Amino acid sequence: MMPFPTKVQIKEVGPRDGLQNEKAFIETADKIALIDTLSGTGLDYIEVTSFVHPKWIPQLADAVDVLQNIKRHKDITYAALVPNSKGLERALAAGVDEVSVFMSASEGHNKANINKSIDDTFPILQEVVEGALAAGKSVRGYISTVIACPHDGYTNPEQVVYVAEKLFAMGVSEVSLGDTIGVGVPTQVDALLTEMLKQFRPEQLAMHFHDTRGTAIANIVTSLQHGITKFDSAIGGLGGCPYAKGASGNVATEDLLYLLHEMGIETGVDLEKIKQAALRMENLLGKQLSSKLVAVARGEES
Repeated sequence: MMPFPTKVQIKEVGPRDGLQNEKAFIETADKIALIDTLSGTGLDYIEVTSFVHPKWIPQLADAVDVLQNIKRHKDITYAALVPNSKGLERALAAGVDEVSVFMSASEGHNKANINKSIDDTFPILQEVVEGALAAGKSVRGYISTVIACPHDGYTNPEQVVYVAEKLFAMGVSEVSLGDTIGVGVPTQVDALLTEMLKQFRPEQLAMHFHDTRGTAIANIVTSLQHGITKFDSAIGGLGGCPYAKGASGNVATEDLLYLLHEMGIETGVDLEKIKQAALRMENLLGKQLSSKLVAVARGEES
């Protein structure tokens, strides 16, 4: 285990991964307002939307409008999820800064999510990566179900290494490892990262924990001990996976910030501004979010 890092980068995925599972459509203006608010918090990376076909994720059917109408800050990367070459054309036309491609480490989830086997997915992503790189855009790769799959059970870390090697060979600059159904515990994260770090440097990896069973923060501490310095999170703990029944939201950005700041780890992000943005999102959605800090703030106000 390494000493804890002194600085960590937070990658805010709330506007995309957080909102995609909301059933009631959120107005485009409200999505834009959320992203504009997040742009003023000190974050330097925001995943704003997805160019998956609207039939599959109706909530993000307004991807072009959102991406074209946010108030951009020059020091922030505005990223979007892109499934195929057609989606890439739309994303590039809308002015995306970074393209994210995605697939699963498990066959069952990959077939449910993408409707293809793992090996059949690689050529499709290769086209997207090549097209994005040719357009001068960086590419990030997501690997889902790195701990376990709702269809196949637990995932062998060697399978995650296999998928990651393929993505890096295509030209992605970073891979985000997702515990999609939030079953992971520190011993499993330790086993996964021990295997991954035999092949890759810590700076090539990010961690993406869902907090379904309340273990995300513990898993993040384990990741920090392995030298990981990039973490995905969503304000308010928004999120879930449309193709993984029972998967709850991402680790809340404000809960993650509290952990890191109390540990003396720098993020450059204003915790109070993030917390206020989460409270506003809770009011907009008309339901209580899973964030611990929002629950504390809610109690203080009542």
